[in-house]
Amino acid sequence: MATTVLDHALIKHKLTIMRDKNTSTYIFKQNLDEIAKLMAYEVTRNVPIRDKVIETPVCQMVGKEIDQQIVLVPILRAGIGLVDGFRDIIPTAKIGHIGMYRDEETLIPHEYYARFPSGLENSLVIVVDPMLATGGSASMAIQNIKERGAKNILLVCLVGAPEGVALIEKEHPDVNITLAALDEKLNEHGYIVPGLGDAGDRLFGTD
Repeated sequence: MATTVLDHALIKHKLTIMRDKNTSTYIFKQNLDEIAKLMAYEVTRNVPIRDKVIETPVCQMVGKEIDQQIVLVPILRAGIGLVDGFRDIIPTAKIGHIGMYRDEETLIPHEYYARFPSGLENSLVIVVDPMLATGGSASMAIQNIKERGAKNILLVCLVGAPEGVALIEKEHPDVNITLAALDEKLNEHGYIVPGLGDAGDRLFGTD
């Protein structure tokens, strides 16, 4: 599979606004919604479609409709911030949730919450999280989703670090990754550089 970094002027413009430390919570969320819509458009480009016979005001015709259930799975908590934009573009998408926390001593991620719609095995499952840093939480989330039957999984993140991308590519070579930006590195605290800080805190206005 592949890692794709979207080369889009609007995404670059809006992501720059989000990166600015002086951007308010409201403007941060607004731009996150807008980038999510643009990313949703890109990652669903090749979703299976089928014929559908309809009547226009002029005549009958054969149109197209999506032929696969789409399930969005935000990684709690920051992943929730991408859901609204995706659902604006894909209103029929179902939503699952998976919560991961990282042991502060071992740095190993653990699942603390999971709830999914039925039919994962036949669905396109889009896992969303603003940041792909070490990749540990995303990798475990993907593994846990696979264990519940999912076979077709995409990972969509706003900003990624090379370390996180490398881990997902190694542990889940069958999962395509889509990023709005691939940044330089992780710092000693595990933050993406230059990044945008803690996406959850900036999204929800917490410290």
